[in-house]
Amino acid sequence: MDGWLLDLYPDDSGVTLWVLGDDGGRHRLSHPFPVTFCAAGPFPRLRQAWQWLRDQSPALRLRRERRRDLFAGEIDVLAVEAPGPAAQARLLDRMLARFADLDYYDADVPLPLRYAAARGVFPLARCRMEGGGVVSLDDPWVMEPPAAPLRVLNFYPDVDPNLRPPSRLHIAHGDARGSGNGRSRAGGSLEVPLEPAGELLATVHSVLRHHDPDLVLTRYGDTWLFPLLLDIQKRTGAAYFNPNRDEARRPLLRRASSYFTYGQVVHRGRQVHLFGRWHIDIANAMMYEQYGLPGVLEQARVTAMPVQEMARKSPGAGITAMQMLTALRWGVLVPYQKQQTEQFKTALELIHADRGGLVYQPLVGLHDDVAEIDFTSMYPSIMVAFNVSPEIRDTRYEIRDTKYEIRDVGSELVSRISNLVSPGDGLIPATLRPLLARRIAMKEELAAMHPLDCRYRTLKARATALKWLLVVCFGYLGYKNARFGRIEGHEAVTAYGREMLLRAKEAAEDMGYTVLHMYVDGLWIRRPADTAGGLAAVMDEITRRTGLPIALEGVYRWVAFLPSRMDERVPVANRYFGVFRDGSLKVRGIEARRHDTPPFVAATQLRLLEELAAGEDDPTARLPAAVALLRDRLADLRGGRVAPAELLVSHRLSRELADYRGRPPGARAAAQLAAAGKPQSPGRRVRFIHTLGEPGVYAWGSPEELDPRRIDTGRYETLLLRAAANLLGPFLDEAELRRWVMGEAWQMPLPFPRRRRGRVTSDE
Repeated sequence: MDGWLLDLYPDDSGVTLWVLGDDGGRHRLSHPFPVTFCAAGPFPRLRQAWQWLRDQSPALRLRRERRRDLFAGEIDVLAVEAPGPAAQARLLDRMLARFADLDYYDADVPLPLRYAAARGVFPLARCRMEGGGVVSLDDPWVMEPPAAPLRVLNFYPDVDPNLRPPSRLHIAHGDARGSGNGRSRAGGSLEVPLEPAGELLATVHSVLRHHDPDLVLTRYGDTWLFPLLLDIQKRTGAAYFNPNRDEARRPLLRRASSYFTYGQVVHRGRQVHLFGRWHIDIANAMMYEQYGLPGVLEQARVTAMPVQEMARKSPGAGITAMQMLTALRWGVLVPYQKQQTEQFKTALELIHADRGGLVYQPLVGLHDDVAEIDFTSMYPSIMVAFNVSPEIRDTRYEIRDTKYEIRDVGSELVSRISNLVSPGDGLIPATLRPLLARRIAMKEELAAMHPLDCRYRTLKARATALKWLLVVCFGYLGYKNARFGRIEGHEAVTAYGREMLLRAKEAAEDMGYTVLHMYVDGLWIRRPADTAGGLAAVMDEITRRTGLPIALEGVYRWVAFLPSRMDERVPVANRYFGVFRDGSLKVRGIEARRHDTPPFVAATQLRLLEELAAGEDDPTARLPAAVALLRDRLADLRGGRVAPAELLVSHRLSRELADYRGRPPGARAAAQLAAAGKPQSPGRRVRFIHTLGEPGVYAWGSPEELDPRRIDTGRYETLLLRAAANLLGPFLDEAELRRWVMGEAWQMPLPFPRRRRGRVTSDE
């Protein structure tokens, strides 16, 4: 039988598989799958462990092996083979308690990764079921994988349960083929009242049995719907309800948690995983809004992680899974815990080594005809091209004493990156090479495809999902808990990055361009009108000197680099906005990009930018229209014509409510929700509206109705004028803007100083 692999999980005899057969059936298969883990340490201690294990079960197979540790090389280990993954997990817990002083390897590798390494399969892989087991018919790196016939069932309430109790449940069914966002492509829908509860449970059970979905796609399914249904089942004693396709299993429930990552606290709500089918809660999925179902399936395909897991985990978990998969296929031991520590450095060595990426202070002000050139996945490209891996002692960089020798390797590295296999690759470059080549190929295909092409949206979602895997791979190279990470490798990558950006700067300047700004992996350049050559020529020269792939982000009609609000003489590297020649906008570091900006303020700022963009090459011509728009928006605010939802401010809680020393607005809003029986955990976003009087905020979702007269209109006027001043700063200062808006001055301000205009041309 041929089909698509849908799900796999451990059982008492080995592993259970669910396959979407070519015959249209959904088949449950099971077969034995022994699992091996290893222990290392002093021989007398290993001998004691051998004797103890021999008495635990006659089904265990024990042997002494010579295996490769990525950093220590060949070592002697005690290999313990358990009859299945379930037995191995139970045995490991007992062994950790009794022999905690040993070093363990391959001990906590997830079953899907073990199975992928052994059988070459992955989620939705085409495979063949034979008497000897599963045979893969697929390759995770195929650019256009065949679409699996997934049946999708959607559940979502009529209102957000965090605001008020829902009254109805919407259900829709269809299939996911051809869908760029994961919604059902075709099918019917119905609405179900939540009361009486017994009828709700019976209806959901009937719909699941009738449609037998492969994917249950919900909104608030983890945190509201399935907990509600399981609670109704418990209260009514309705034993018939089981949302799993595998009726011998109960749903897997995971508790909510908060954790610290990348400088912020993140909250992950409780989870409900199903067996034999998938459940994805798009309101509890980590980055679902970035790339939707196509991106989740793409990440699951290349990482071999289960779809339900990949939807809820960060891209860092995906890149870790890929590294572990490479190690398993190479026969390299996967450490149970990170064992490598940072090598000792003097203060001077640390200053030289740990300098991060290169940031060039931008030239503040307005500039026209500016080209933005970016290195394509710069740090992953460096890791692949220069073979930067924690275990490598390459002649091109020396980890031990943090001295870096940059060699002029030339453009042949571009062809190296495109190869899926390269002799001498370290573990990290070998993991990233096919991923990087796949992303570059997708970007090239997207560049040649019209945005209205029906394939464009899905392909862009897949490319975005791969982008996030590549974004985090550099951070995990130096992450303190990364099993295959080492800070010296992280420092080597940044050293190469600084050198490559400087080479790009020199290439542009040698060809007559002025470099206005550089930021880690990109540069903004402007050429005077009398300079010969075009963008294609300077990009070719940058590629020749760096050996890394680059891409033209676009050519701006005009772009403005903004100064600090605290001191106008100080530029800020990541605060700018501009208009490309095709009319599209790009903004960074201003209010429209911040999560805590009220939607009304963000939308007004973007509308002001669109108004300036309508002025073609002279944005000052649209200043009166922009100020008129701002006056209208202020009038709407003062007249109460802005919906309260458009004034919501979002604040992420960074700690427990009792741990706040001061009482910032977000903490006050969280206290209101806690008093109403809705406690908020660290990492969750609290939304509120600024109000007059005490406590100064109204928590969104509070049972008390909001009186519109309590809204602090003056506070929102200040936020709106500040956002407008940030955008219009290159044309007139904030005091002058206020006079214009308040009607005290209607004459046009003096023209802002402008540099001599130049042109940027492209051979394309």
